[in-house]
Amino acid sequence: MFELDVVPEKVVKFSGIGCSSKSPTYFLNRSFGFNGLHGRMPSLALGALFADTTLKGIGVSGDGDTASIGMGQFKHLVRRNLPMVYIVENNGVYGLTKGQFSATAEKGLTLKRQGTNPYMPIDICLEALVANATFVARSFAGDPKQVKEILKAAFSHRGIAVIDIISPCVTFHNQEDSLHSYAWGKDHEMPLHDITFVPPRDEIYIEDFEEGTVREVQLHDGSIVILKKLDHDYDPTNLFEALRVLEEAKQNNWLITGIIYVNPDAPTMFDAYDLPEEPLNRLSQDRLRPPKETLERLNRGFGV
Repeated sequence: MFELDVVPEKVVKFSGIGCSSKSPTYFLNRSFGFNGLHGRMPSLALGALFADTTLKGIGVSGDGDTASIGMGQFKHLVRRNLPMVYIVENNGVYGLTKGQFSATAEKGLTLKRQGTNPYMPIDICLEALVANATFVARSFAGDPKQVKEILKAAFSHRGIAVIDIISPCVTFHNQEDSLHSYAWGKDHEMPLHDITFVPPRDEIYIEDFEEGTVREVQLHDGSIVILKKLDHDYDPTNLFEALRVLEEAKQNNWLITGIIYVNPDAPTMFDAYDLPEEPLNRLSQDRLRPPKETLERLNRGFGV
């Protein structure tokens, strides 16, 4: 936030229940925060940000809070394209309740005292994509430089920005053969591109670029994300390519990281309503409530 020149008082933080939901306590201590019910963080965020569209929102959730009890709320928040950053700290385990499998734990995983997981996992990035998210990224807690650049890009995106961060739980889930472990992540991370965030500047367009060169994706506010192409052609603005690369990663047991998809031009939830410039939560009741004559005229129109 310091590097983006964002005033902490203009940021509001939301979380649900779980290890991840403690995170907002440890950053931006001058920002307002709300810790809500398990899986219900999206409702809090939607209400607060709709009431004051001048605020920047950040939600911190976990694989239990989002991919289990909160899945329905997550999907509906994403499809509405509410402008906020939605971080999922994903460790594949319920650490707060002593190590049960979560919905993102891979099939066949064996944990102490929990046996073997018989179910297929939920892929949070895939769920976000099919719900029409306009910014989807994945990163690894062991790669803080990439996490930082993705966060900066996400905060400059006008729309929902979902970031799935593989976050090893060294207490209950650190099996070296599991994709949620630190050792496995360090050995198997495959960045789609090198990411460098550049503050707003004059627009630059590049139609195509070769392997080993860079491509610039302009976000809605004029900011630029620079993507460096590595060993294969990847276009983060292509939804079909995003779906393909996630499926390919699943089939090959890869940990794909980077900005998987971005659509900077999609209208947000705020664009669908004729909102006044003054935040709704600052309006007095006489400005919010229709006058008696208007209600009577509506009732007569309905035959009441």
